[in-house]
Order: sequence, then C-alpha cells, then structure tokens
Amino acid sequence: MAEAAAGRTSRLGITGWMLFDWAAQPFFTVITTFIFGPYLVSRLTEDHAAGQAAWSYTLTIAGVTIALLAPIMGSIADASGARKPWIAAFAAIKILSLFALWYAAPGSSLIFAMAMIVLATVAAEFSIVFNDSMMPRLVSPADAGRISNIAWGLGYLGGMIVLIAVVALLAANPETGRTAIGISPLFGLDAAAGEDARITGPISALWYLVFILPMFFFTPDQSRGLPIVAAVRAGFADLTFALRDLRRKPGILRFLTARMIYQDGVNGLLALGGTFAAGMFAWQTFELGIYGIILNVVAIGGCLYASRMDRRLGSKTVVVISLVCLTLATIGIVSTGPGFTLFGLLPLPTADSGGLFGTAAEKAYIVYGLLIGIAFGPVQASARSYLAQSIHPDEAGRYFGLYALSGRATSFLAPLSVALVTTATGSARLGMMALIAFLLVGFLLLLRTPYPAAKVEA
Repeated sequence: MAEAAAGRTSRLGITGWMLFDWAAQPFFTVITTFIFGPYLVSRLTEDHAAGQAAWSYTLTIAGVTIALLAPIMGSIADASGARKPWIAAFAAIKILSLFALWYAAPGSSLIFAMAMIVLATVAAEFSIVFNDSMMPRLVSPADAGRISNIAWGLGYLGGMIVLIAVVALLAANPETGRTAIGISPLFGLDAAAGEDARITGPISALWYLVFILPMFFFTPDQSRGLPIVAAVRAGFADLTFALRDLRRKPGILRFLTARMIYQDGVNGLLALGGTFAAGMFAWQTFELGIYGIILNVVAIGGCLYASRMDRRLGSKTVVVISLVCLTLATIGIVSTGPGFTLFGLLPLPTADSGGLFGTAAEKAYIVYGLLIGIAFGPVQASARSYLAQSIHPDEAGRYFGLYALSGRATSFLAPLSVALVTTATGSARLGMMALIAFLLVGFLLLLRTPYPAAKVEA
C-alpha cells in the first residue's frame, strides 16, 4: 500500500501538478470528442458509416501503440527518476501534431489527418503516464482521491473554456452564419472549408504549451537516476519483473484487469459519442460545441462532488457508481433515434420546434449525455487515486505504466468492435451497442476487487 508522500510538497507545487490536467484536457475535449473527431467523420469521408469506421481505426492504431509501449515508459520513469524531461519531449510531439491539423481541409488526405491524431494521442497518453506517476510522491494517500478529482475537474474546466471560445467566437451556426453570441466568426474563418473545426488543433496546442509550464517551474521532480540509455535497458528489465510481481498481488492484478475492460467502453463512449450524434442528427460544429459545454459543466460538478465522496466512501465506490451511470447512459444513447428512445418503447414526436436541439430525440440524447457528464470524470480520477493508494511511491512509474496499459492494452477492441459491427451492418447504432458489453463486464470484475487493491496478497 502507498505510504505518505516523501517530504512535504508546497501548495504551489501541487497546483502546478494539477494544472497538467488543465493543460491537457482541451485536446480530449475539442479534438477527440466534440469538434475535430466529428469533423473528420462528417467532412473528410463520404458517409457517416465510413467516417465512424475511419475514426475507430484511428483510435485502434493509437491504442495498440500505447498498449505496447506505455508499460515500458512507466518502468523507464522509475529507472530514470526525473519525469519532466520525458514529459517535455512528448509535449513537443503533441504540439507539432496538433498544429498540423490545420491542414486537414475537406478534400485533403484522410490518412494525414488520421496520422496526426495518432501521434498526438500517443504523445498525450505517454505524458500522462509520467505525470500520474509523480502523484504518490506529491500527495498523501488520504488526499489522493480529493486532489485527483479536483485536478480532473480543473481539466474539464479548461476543456470547457476552450470549447466555449470555439462556439462563441469561431464556430458559426450553419443557418445564421453567426456564432453563439451572434457575431461573425473571428479571423474570417470559413465554416464551409472546415476552418472552425481545424483551428481547434493550433488552439489546443497553444493552450497545452502555456499551461503545462507551471508544472515544470513549481512541481518538484524526482532526482535523476540512470542515464537515458541505461534507464531504457533497466526499464525493460523492470517491466519483466513487474509482470512477474503481479502474480503476488492478485488484488492489483484484478483491479488492472477490470479497468482494462471497462475503460475500453469509457474510451469508446467518449471518442464516439459525439460522432454518433453528428451522424444521427446532422449536428455541426456549433451544435456539438454546445453539447460539449453542457457535458463539461456537469462534469466539473461531478468531479467536485466526487472529490468529497471519494474521501468519505472510498475510490472504489465512486468508480462503481460512475460505471452504473455510464452503462445506463450508453443504453439510452444507442436506444435513441429520430422519433423514438428506449428502442422504440417510448415514441417521440418528430416535429422540429426550430432552434437548437429542436427535436424530442435530440433532447433525449442530451438527457443521457448528462449522465455521461456526471460520471466520466470520477470514473477516471478515482481509478487513478485507487491505484495511488495501493502502491509504494518507489514503484509508481512501473504500476502507472501498467495502469496505462490496462487502459489501452485492449483499447483497440472497443473501437475495433464498433468499426467492424458498423461496417458489417451499415448501422452506426448497432456498432455503438458493442460498448455496453465492455462497461458491464468491467463493472462485474471490479465488484470483486479489494480496496485498496494491495489489501489481498498472495
């Protein structure tokens, strides 16, 4: 089980670490989930099914790469000691890849856009491995859940601010040609050329560059260990030891296995939920942005409330409750279409009242989205604190590398399942139903996992 953090980290140092989530989240909010991903699906491909399949294959390639290399990165982190140089290197890759998304115009190479997303996603996830592995030395076990959830909430606030800026200043309503606040898009962005979506790449890159700096300036790093080449060799050896060591820690193994399965469903839901809505309701950047803002407002409140629940009830309870909410939300989403919800058991009027989200089906989709907003922050933040409370700080890199592996080892299965079912049936709805199985199986395994995970030893 984790011991108290070594030494006393200043409030400024903790704040710098928490701001990493603030800096990193806009990539996942405006690129992966609400703006650029749906743009790729709807504007860079010929039809919705082909677009969803292309996006799913993109996530599959990124997921396999992360699954293969993230555990090695975590073991290298333990051997090299210092985390910041690695974070800086991956930040450079992520920033350059995001800037390149500006050139993904309609009619341009789909492969180029997919490649840039893969590079940015891999770099983002590797940076998270090194950042997360700093937590056990910075935060005591008693505060881990609270700090982790607050940091995650800060991330959603940062993502929401960027999303609001896009909707209010840059993305025009297709019907009016005006943004959400009634002005013409800044910089003369042309929505017909996808510029309102493409600009999110450079914006996310600049945001990340600016707000990652406090972590470098104020958060203490571990002292340097082995040189890079020796650290890489030691990292491979340490990973082999870690995998053998898991047999003596059945609780941690069970936790990582459960997370490996349910996180597939969570990742798929976050990455594909916006694209599914874009195809079903023909939502453009404007509508997707408003939908994202709604979800992020709810997510911030969910994380803040979960920060108190985590301390009172424990990280496992927060994760279990979150998985129930996400499963119900996914069932609701895939059961909704024009004129119905709950697989047709509840017919809905098809009349469009005009304005934003004018049909009853769209409003139902928003309601299910609120459940996602409440849960998708806590399910990840409390899982992070779950592990931090279950390990020793000296092995944080190793186990957070395996934690990243558990989130990505089979992460290609969820988007690949969605892609294959969608391709085989020609139905995006049937494809999305595959996510429910991942959430349910992971939930059932987690129920049998001890808390903290190291509580049961072989």
